[in-house]
Amino acid sequence: MDNSIIFKGADVAAALIRVGDALISQREHLTDLDQAMGDGDLGITTSKTGEALKAYASDTLSGDDLGKYLSAAGMKVNSAAPSTMGTLLATALMRAGKEVKGRSELDGPALATMLQAAYQGMMERGKAKLGDKTILDALGPAAVAFNNALDEGDDLPTAGDKMIFAAEEGLAAVTPLRSQIGRASWVGERTEGLVDPGCAALVIILQAIVNG
Repeated sequence: MDNSIIFKGADVAAALIRVGDALISQREHLTDLDQAMGDGDLGITTSKTGEALKAYASDTLSGDDLGKYLSAAGMKVNSAAPSTMGTLLATALMRAGKEVKGRSELDGPALATMLQAAYQGMMERGKAKLGDKTILDALGPAAVAFNNALDEGDDLPTAGDKMIFAAEEGLAAVTPLRSQIGRASWVGERTEGLVDPGCAALVIILQAIVNG
């Protein structure tokens, strides 16, 4: 196996920019998904998040502390997109950053720890659980799949592919369900069979990170 791939500051900044580009480009798609649930502002939130990430990564040097760098990126997102989803994404970044505080390089195990921390942070902040048909239903399986792939000896590219596949499976698994959290829950049975916009956004984010 080859888990010797190391990510440095420039790699992390490039990943943030890719995520930013992806969220901006998918604004209309995410808006359409969200409108079907009865709200419709997710595309605005994610595009603001994307713009904030791109500006931050382009203008800010990572330095020797990637944890601090990612936590600060989360704070930028929180300021730029002060909505439920913006807060969740900001929390994910800040929790992930906290796990690698003081590190100038990231390896596979560090990334696995960051994913789990992001999931835990979102779960605590959003007061949701698996099966509620939220972003957690994509992120939770993705974090588990990535960690398991590394434990089984897969290289990082393979682990990344398995992570994305698990997120997509998580999205598909909850699509038939009724939304239990947030404004989508107000729509009730009409959410059954509809793609959860948060899950879709998470898949877009992971694809952008991996397919750079």
